[in-house]
Amino acid sequence: MPDDFGRSDPDDEDDVMAGDRRIARTDTALPDWYVSDAAYRPIPIAWFAGALVLQVILQPVLAIVTTGIGFSRWFAIGLCLLASGFIWHITMERGMARAALGWRIALALMLVFFTGVSVLGLLA
Repeated sequence: MPDDFGRSDPDDEDDVMAGDRRIARTDTALPDWYVSDAAYRPIPIAWFAGALVLQVILQPVLAIVTTGIGFSRWFAIGLCLLASGFIWHITMERGMARAALGWRIALALMLVFFTGVSVLGLLA
C-alpha cells in the first residue's frame, strides 16, 4: 500500500515514536524503557515460603506414617528432626545463605516451631 511505505509492520501505526525509536505502544501504555528485562531473581520470601510449605506437609506425614507402621515415637521424633535439618540445608543451598540475617532467623524459628508441634503431637 502506498501509505505504508517505509513501515515494517502495518500494526505499528499506533506506536508513539521519537525519531526512529518507539517510545510506547498505545495498547500497553508503558514506554519500552520502563518495562524491565525479564530475568528471574529469587528472593528470600520465595525460599522461606518453599521451606514452610515443605515443613508443614512433611512433618505430619512423617509422624503419622512412622507411628502408623509401628515405629516408636522416638524414632518418629528423630526422623522429624532430620527432616527439618534437611529442609534447612536445602533452603540454604537454594540461596537463603546469602539472604539477610533476619530471614535466616525467621527460617530457623519456623522450622523449630513446626518441629516442636510435631514432637508435642507425638508425645501427647
